[in-house]
Formats: sequence, C-alpha cells, structure tokens
Amino acid sequence: MSPVLLFTLAIMIVTVFAVETAYTFLARNDSAKSQINRRMKLAQQPKTTQHDILVKLRKERGMDARGRGVLPIKALSQLVIQAGITVGLKKFALYHALYTVVATFAVLLATRSLLVPIAAFPIIAFVLPVLWLRHRKNRKMTRFGKQLPEAIELITRSLKAGHPVPVALTMVAREMPDPIGTEFGMVVDEVTYGSDLVTALLSLYERTGHPDLPLLVSAVSIQSTTGGNLREILDSLSRVIRERLKMKAKVKAISAEGRMSAGFLSAMPVLLFIVLLTILPDYYGGIWHEPMTWYMFSGLFVWLVTGNLLILKMVSFKV
Repeated sequence: MSPVLLFTLAIMIVTVFAVETAYTFLARNDSAKSQINRRMKLAQQPKTTQHDILVKLRKERGMDARGRGVLPIKALSQLVIQAGITVGLKKFALYHALYTVVATFAVLLATRSLLVPIAAFPIIAFVLPVLWLRHRKNRKMTRFGKQLPEAIELITRSLKAGHPVPVALTMVAREMPDPIGTEFGMVVDEVTYGSDLVTALLSLYERTGHPDLPLLVSAVSIQSTTGGNLREILDSLSRVIRERLKMKAKVKAISAEGRMSAGFLSAMPVLLFIVLLTILPDYYGGIWHEPMTWYMFSGLFVWLVTGNLLILKMVSFKV
C-alpha cells in the first residue's frame, strides 16, 4: 500500500476516534453517574426545576422548548429527534462540519484529484450522516422495544398496588434505564405541566416512532373515555408485545443464513481486490488509464448493490 493511502486511512481512523471521544465527553454528566437515566442525572443538578429539565431534554433532541422540531425539513427533523442525540443541534452541526471537512480532505489526499472529492461530497455530507442517524434510530428503537413490555408490567404492578396512572408512569421514569426511562419521564413532566395523558403519550410516539406505542396510546385513550379495567388491558398488551418480540427473534434467526450470504458475497470481491493489490501491485497496472476500466468497475458496483438489495428484500420480513 502506498504511503499516501496509509496516511489517509490513519487520518480517517484518528478522526473517528476523536469525534467519538469528544461526543462521549460532552454528552456525559460525571457528577451523576450513579443515576439510572439521563433525566435523573439532570435532576441532581442544583437549582434545576422539573420544567428546566424538560426543556433541556427537548433541546438536546433537536426540538424547541415546546417540543416541536426546529429543522425546516420535517422528515430530517423527525429523524434527528428519533435518533436520540444528546448534544443539541449546534454541537451536532459542528461535529458534522468537522467530519465533512476531514473526510473530503482525506478523499482529496487519496485520489489527488479535485473531481473525485466534488463527486463524493454529496455522499460524505448527506448520505452517510443520514445513514448514521437511521442506524442510531433503529438501535434506540430496538432497545426501547425490548424495555417496553417490562415498563408496561411495572405500570400494571403499580396499578395493582392502588396507584394512579401518573404515579405508575413516574415509577417507570425513576426505575428504568434509558432510553425508556427518560422518555417516560418526559411524559410525566408534560402531564405535570398541563398536558393530558393521551397527548403526552402521542408526543412520546413522535419522539421514538416505535410501532408498538400506538397500542399503548389506544388502550389509555379508550380507558379514559369509556372506562374499563386498565390493568387487565395493559396485562394483555404486555403479553402481545412479548409475543411479537419472540416472533421477530425467530424470523431473524431463520433469515440469518441469507444475511450472512449477503455479507459474504459483498465482502468477497472487495477482499479479493485488496489481496491482489497487496500480493501483485502491478496486476492492474496496465488498465488504470483505460476509460473502459472505470465503466466496468461502475457496472460491477451497480450489480453488487443490486444483488445485495435483492437478498435484503428476500430476508426482510415484517412482523
């Protein structure tokens, strides 16, 4: 491998570690490590009211003080909110600008051409950050979904003990870790400051986007308007969500072979190309200057992506 390529890879690796370290350092609160979730950590700060905590949590997620998205593009604003960032939009924009500059400069050093960084800029500046946000959103949603049945059971046990619904939600906010602890804590704060329970739960669904939350919202809404035994409804809801999680796990296990095949088929051409360049550096030396070479590589890339999308479609199931 050439020294320029090694230097470029080193810069990219150091940049990733630097950004991750800065994000971790700025996002954590060392004065309250023992608390179970971020909302409880913020509550330990002196002279901090419950309303201040709610506003701070909203602004960290990319919302204004009233809980509305601030970005002009609604889909992007919703994605940022549901991704669960905790540094606020200003710091997030600073990290994004730093990453864009460093990555573009690395591509420029690797290719020594202005055309390639210009062509790659939309992917570096927009496509990759959106994919990263979608990854964070999916990871958060998965953790939230695993915690939801336990949270509903905690609410049910609290109702059995004779507590009202807001007190039961407060127990979830106090006893459970993130992401569900802070999310339900925001629901409690919104109810405390004048919002009705159904509206607060709808706001929770907008912040997380989890598909099981409308079931909880419907159960609470029906019970509040027509009456009924909320404890039994939530008991049944918890069982239904747990069965759905089990079914998703079974489907994931059954489709694991297809996903592994997709990963192997995707990695094999790239690994073979790198091995050939390492063992025989001059193997492709006579064809780089030919225009047809780049057309062929572009076609191979398109077919590789198309094949992976087809395999992904075959092994993706909705439960």
